[in-house]
Amino acid sequence: MRNIVTCAIASLLLISSVAADEVSISDMRAKSIQFLRLTQSTDGSWTKSDMVGVTGLVTASLLRSGLPADDPMVAAGLKNLLSHHNDNGGFYAKDSLQRNYETCITVFALVEANTDGKYDSYIKQAEGFLRELQWDKGEGIESSDPAWGGGGYGSHQRPDMSNTQYLIEALKQAGVKEDDPAMQNILVFVSRTQNLESSANTTIFAGKINDGGFYYTPAAGGDSKAGVTENGGLRSYGSMTYAGLKSLIYAGLDKKDARVTAATDWIRKNYTLRENPGMGPQGLYYYFHTFGKTMDVIGEEKFVDAAGVSHNWKAELKARLAELQQPNGSWINPADRWYEGDPNLVTAYCLMALSHCD
Repeated sequence: MRNIVTCAIASLLLISSVAADEVSISDMRAKSIQFLRLTQSTDGSWTKSDMVGVTGLVTASLLRSGLPADDPMVAAGLKNLLSHHNDNGGFYAKDSLQRNYETCITVFALVEANTDGKYDSYIKQAEGFLRELQWDKGEGIESSDPAWGGGGYGSHQRPDMSNTQYLIEALKQAGVKEDDPAMQNILVFVSRTQNLESSANTTIFAGKINDGGFYYTPAAGGDSKAGVTENGGLRSYGSMTYAGLKSLIYAGLDKKDARVTAATDWIRKNYTLRENPGMGPQGLYYYFHTFGKTMDVIGEEKFVDAAGVSHNWKAELKARLAELQQPNGSWINPADRWYEGDPNLVTAYCLMALSHCD
């Protein structure tokens, strides 16, 4: 009886895999775009009028999916984002503690829509605002502090790898060069967030695990969302390792640098699209989004894992997203952490991920 059940399950998985392979990216996009047309509020926002990050990511994902800036849905999203422009150059809701995230994501959307230079001044102002937010002497710290160079929330009084990956990408999209002091200061923070003992990382956590992966933050006593080892090491996990590797490359490191090599080796050992390695289903769609961007940055058409298996990562990512897409065109994570119970946010993550699969 057990063999019969096992065979039946295997057959269902095979049918599901075949069905997912047959779904085209354009069909997946069309369904999800239709979903987002239905969920947009009359003020142009998604989810809530003050959730600038969600509206920004949805708008950017629609533009990345081929919709023009004058599409009524996209135009309304852009108008809503501009309504959150502040005199200091940032884009965020009143009293928001997510000013870094919200401004960075708005930059992503404005850059995608800026084919005629219409948003040049907004992007430049946002760049200046983000430079002010970055942790440096303005926050009363020295370069020896583990917080140096990072970006973070307004409430936690310390930077983290997630905010920092958005910060470096926004600065890059705004035209900031690799050798700019802001980019090199980010490199300092990113290097210290890696489980790799080196001249670039002499924090107390550097050699405790030493597997080349990344965790959440070395600042303010350190934190990993994947937990702590018995010796006090901060466990590496998937989404932060992809974020860290991408950020190292954005800051100008080449593939021969030991930090890049170690992070890539961690990914080879932990390659999967079934879960967010080290976190299971938590943050799964943020992981897909970051996975797609990072693989694009690595630039390998086929990615070979530690077992020597060659992966067509674009086809595998597309098939996994097709498998998980809901009948109404959305995606949602039952493990509702980091807002992944919000189908608008998660659908934007998936559209962004699909933009790297073409």
